[in-house]
Amino acid sequence: MNRIRNLLAALLLPMLLPVQLAMSVLVHYRLGRARAARAAGDRGAITIELALAVVGLVVVAGIIVGVLYSLAGKVKNKVNDTPIDVPNPT
Repeated sequence: MNRIRNLLAALLLPMLLPVQLAMSVLVHYRLGRARAARAAGDRGAITIELALAVVGLVVVAGIIVGVLYSLAGKVKNKVNDTPIDVPNPT
């Protein structure tokens, strides 16, 4: 199990690094806009903007869950269709 975990970490972390960097830039940008809106007294626009960002994140999470669910179904069907060779005890 540790080998699989280490292998997945070695393969997935480099692919997720750009996502992490993009998220940090996005969060920094949003926080800057929120501070500017609060200073200008324009809280309604930033509230709508943040609500749309949350909706976008929920949509992305839903897509990921759907992909994982369909992948799990394919693997389950593949496992059920694979014959098992059981040696004859006689």
